[in-house]
Amino acid sequence: MKLTISLQVTVDGVAQANGGNNDELDPGFTRGGWAIGAGDAAAAEYILETWQRPDAFLLGRKTFDLFETYWGARRDDGGFGQAISSTPKYVVSNSLSDPAWEYTTVISGDLTSQIRALKSASEGELLVVGSVALARRLLEHELVDELNLIQFPLIVGQGESFLPRQGRDFALDLKDSRVFPSGIVALTYGVGGRPQYA
Repeated sequence: MKLTISLQVTVDGVAQANGGNNDELDPGFTRGGWAIGAGDAAAAEYILETWQRPDAFLLGRKTFDLFETYWGARRDDGGFGQAISSTPKYVVSNSLSDPAWEYTTVISGDLTSQIRALKSASEGELLVVGSVALARRLLEHELVDELNLIQFPLIVGQGESFLPRQGRDFALDLKDSRVFPSGIVALTYGVGGRPQYA
């Protein structure tokens, strides 16, 4: 299974609270909702198509809880709710044991070996959406095959970045790029190998 990370980010790399402020999940962060103001139907359709494509989703616990509450209640909406509710989901958690959201399997313990086993068990695509901390962890353990970054044309100046200030280096191979009317840019990269340095 190909593992793809698909995240909405700002030009300064912030991936936090794109849909709005949440005091419980993002205490002290007041610049949430930065993706909502774009009003770009073509970009929204592209993101929906990305959600409709995978054979399974992989989510961190916080994102799972947020999505279950919001998208799980919209399972017949013909859009994001239906795409994620009707597709198998894997949630990474050491405390969740019996999830109520249908088609959900809990992954606990040694994440790296379990994800490797999941990837080798079948064909298709395993998609990570949201779940910034999980995305970083997967990248650091070299489990990611593809990055799909939807970059919004703004700098928020604070918040959690997708990539840490220090970490492993990766060579990226641009596989696809799209520019939408609002200035949103979708960049899809293959991940592999190390960059060449002078």
